[in-house]
Amino acid sequence: MSESCNNDCASCGENCGERTMPQDLLAPLNQNSNVGKVIAVMSGKGGVGKSMVTSLLASAAKRAGKKVAVMDADITGPSIPQGFGLTEHLTGSETELYPADTRTGIKVVSMNLMLQETTDPVIWRGPILAGVVKQFWTDVLWGDIDVMFVDMPPGTGDVPLTVLQSLPVDGIVVVTSPQEMVGMIVEKAVKMAKMMEIPVFALVENMSYFKCPDCGKNHDIFGKSHAKDVADKYDIKEVSRLPMDPAYAAAADAGEIEFLQEEGLKNIVESIEKL
Repeated sequence: MSESCNNDCASCGENCGERTMPQDLLAPLNQNSNVGKVIAVMSGKGGVGKSMVTSLLASAAKRAGKKVAVMDADITGPSIPQGFGLTEHLTGSETELYPADTRTGIKVVSMNLMLQETTDPVIWRGPILAGVVKQFWTDVLWGDIDVMFVDMPPGTGDVPLTVLQSLPVDGIVVVTSPQEMVGMIVEKAVKMAKMMEIPVFALVENMSYFKCPDCGKNHDIFGKSHAKDVADKYDIKEVSRLPMDPAYAAAADAGEIEFLQEEGLKNIVESIEKL
């Protein structure tokens, strides 16, 4: 051991006999909870419908007979409660926080269910945001859950990094839109996932096309789909293309998202079992 050793092997370039491997960064799950699969839903940029896809996936899994939970990790821009029509504040004990239940029984935790007013901004720096996400895992009484979907904020910053390091994430769903930049966006998420050794097993191209109610044809409003090409390039097994449909927005605005039947994500829900 060097005389100048500060006992921080992560910042040291020496190869001494006392050098140790980095410690496991996984946070302990609430002791009264049991969570099977953890699926992170990511996007490289905002505005692609990540929270919508998270809600649709959770609803599809619930219809498939699973015990489902949604952790809204987008602390500064939480939108999950709106889609499910949740307005009550979360309750808890001195040691645990209790999730809210949707009408079909999906358990949800979101910062917007803890604010005095849903329009109040959360003006916190990255480390505090990351700490809240970890508390959603350690302090919430989730109970018995088959699959938890984590709605991530866009990008590859503090909170996504905290989720991928602190939670036992089994797989990642990347949400995109048809623009040409989709390849770059997916590549960033895929490279981050590779560094964390977590598989990106599904790609959802949202707003992929518009089906004309008069002629029945599909029109590529935002350009030709690149979903299949991107998935092949990065060896992403599952691909889903969701249409531009006013019914999605109407259901989310009305808090009825869990009653919207969307068969386009069935393949992703089925593939979660294989992770």
